Amino acid sequence: MSTVAGISSDHRGAATVPLLASYWTFAGNVRPRAPHQWSPWDFGDRVEAVARAGFTGLGLWHADLEHILESRSLREMRRILDDHGIRDLELEFLGDWFVRDAARKRDSDVRRRLLLGAAEALGARHVKVGDFTQEPCPMAQMVDAFATLCEEAAEHGTRIAFELMPFANIDTLDAALELVQGAAAPNGGLALDLWHVVKLGIPYDALRRIPLRHLVSVELNDGLTGGGPWTLRDETIDQRRLCGDGDFDVRGFVRVLQQMGYDGPWGIEVLSQELRTWPLDRVASRAFDTTSAQFETSTPAP
Repeated sequence: MSTVAGISSDHRGAATVPLLASYWTFAGNVRPRAPHQWSPWDFGDRVEAVARAGFTGLGLWHADLEHILESRSLREMRRILDDHGIRDLELEFLGDWFVRDAARKRDSDVRRRLLLGAAEALGARHVKVGDFTQEPCPMAQMVDAFATLCEEAAEHGTRIAFELMPFANIDTLDAALELVQGAAAPNGGLALDLWHVVKLGIPYDALRRIPLRHLVSVELNDGLTGGGPWTLRDETIDQRRLCGDGDFDVRGFVRVLQQMGYDGPWGIEVLSQELRTWPLDRVASRAFDTTSAQFETSTPAP
């Protein structure tokens, strides 16, 4: 499940860059911060639907992974992914990996073992990590913890992607670069979600400062630049839109990252109150078509 360079062919035979079906777009009627965060849709049905739509990647949330493992083994999951041509797998989400509070760190370490063990067994491309608490932490402590996490992930054959977002204690591009460059891990870098880039007010051209080796993951979506009558957290988890349905400059974002040389899979992460009511096949086909439309050209695979 390594990075796929160049193009792949969808169910219609059209050329497209490799797209990854990020978890929350395809989780069904379940919401972050809910009592349970696992998808009501069967894992096999999800894999089949996204592959049929044209996706070559898939994302899984930690609670969903735990739920799947109640009825399927990692070996069976790997077989299903392979049988449907899913080559890029993303696992998320690990928090509290940098804290010193004993109870929180213990819980984080349990999840860490789950995600890294699954990453090795399933051949995951990367594991996404971050922070939702905005709890102050010395940068030196963050850097050391990130370097240690990356070193452990390397033993499991995967990458670590730190997601830059407004809700993290690291919420600027400068600080994010200080984290990944300070750790200097060959398998560690940043996860860029267009939603967070826009909401943080980061100019697209500023992203060119990210060394390509530290650009691990990219996610696309759309929304309203001016926000709305929601808090930023509620807007983030309920009001995102499919690409082209908002006023983000999605194509401009894509263009900058392609010019930087990014050739990994492009996730589509749309946490949407409306999409949660749609049937799986409709979500898959609409997400694939609207995301594919943001790419003006593709470079043929070697």
